[in-house]
Amino acid sequence: MIPRKRWAYVIPVAVVMYMLAYLDRTNVAVILPYIGGDFPLSAGAKGLASGIFFVGYLVLQIPAAVLAAKWSARKTVLLLMIAWAVAAVLCGLVRSETQLYLARLLLGLFEGGVWPAVLVLLASWFPQAERARANALWMTCLPISAILMSPLSGFMLDHMFWRWVFVLQGLPPLLWAVVWWFAVADRPARARWISAAEREYLETTLQAEEDAKPAFAKQGYRQALANRHVLLLVGVYFFWITGFYGFSLWLPSVVKTMTGGSATAVGFLSAVPYVLALAGMVACAHWSDRTGNRRLAVTVPLLVAIAGLLAGNLVRWPAAVQLVLLCVVATGVHMPYGPFWAIPSRVLGIEVVAVAMGLINALGNLGGFAGPYLVGWLTDVTGAATTGFVVLAAFLAVAAGLAFFGLKPATVEESAHVPAATRHP
Repeated sequence: MIPRKRWAYVIPVAVVMYMLAYLDRTNVAVILPYIGGDFPLSAGAKGLASGIFFVGYLVLQIPAAVLAAKWSARKTVLLLMIAWAVAAVLCGLVRSETQLYLARLLLGLFEGGVWPAVLVLLASWFPQAERARANALWMTCLPISAILMSPLSGFMLDHMFWRWVFVLQGLPPLLWAVVWWFAVADRPARARWISAAEREYLETTLQAEEDAKPAFAKQGYRQALANRHVLLLVGVYFFWITGFYGFSLWLPSVVKTMTGGSATAVGFLSAVPYVLALAGMVACAHWSDRTGNRRLAVTVPLLVAIAGLLAGNLVRWPAAVQLVLLCVVATGVHMPYGPFWAIPSRVLGIEVVAVAMGLINALGNLGGFAGPYLVGWLTDVTGAATTGFVVLAAFLAVAAGLAFFGLKPATVEESAHVPAATRHP
């Protein structure tokens, strides 16, 4: 039986770290409806304030990925953690709409390199047969953050000025940076807590996977960035994330309209869909690792999300039914995360996969700008958010189509008949 300390040491520390990042990224969705007294914002301005984060987000994707692969993922994330905490605090100190945009832009800049850097870290700790689960367990930070932090933001808004909410939620990354520094190692050979048996298993298995990759997987940076699989994954991720963030960042506003409740009530109800999303992510990743079928693990949840998004916006439902449909959409857009991010390291060698993942995340996350801004702009033009959400469903449909018809099973799917030691962490 192979020791499994990597699951207890690497994943939890990374989960908390990115929970804090995701909180500082998305708390704006809960806070923006309560800013009005200082500088009133139109729906389009709110969408821009939410989405401009992703303009900064793309800048450091590839540089941070290269630093993580060539220098140290641990040190790269540490520096970015400190910088994004400062930017998050600045969001509470702004005095104008323009300053709010600038602070959000800087927050996106510093958070941008964290995602690919952690993916590089996980690729050095978890073999392919475990990677969808490792990715998904780390990425549970997204729904967990929403479950815990949306109610927290709502509660804080009911008891303090919105500026203090930004400031106080920006400070925890500075404390967690200390934990990160002492608990995380770049690879098994540098970890003090790992056993000799686990270290040998990981180094042998990971090296064997690298040696088994086809010649095209070991090309240079330029060829890797032009690889059709990488470009296809960029397309899938862009259309998916447009729908994902367009939905996620506007969810509190929808709930507020549904309930007319206090900030605390909005926060708690906004957390409900993410409870199901959390369970769905883990289940989908486990199924994907067990069967090796990455393509369907990405496509089917997106189709479920489309159905929920259209049903919720084209038909008038009671509030309880609307909340159920929000749960369906949240689950559908979260489930593909683990399987999707297991694909790049399947088709590319470790030398270049960091750059490819940085490119996919950078260009794909432009959808994080497009989604919120599109919903806000269409709301201003039409007077209702329905048209925007229907358009987001169309974006998700394109992502599902690209994934199903573009990702060749022989390339991105793995044999389900892997050794038991690798199949069951």
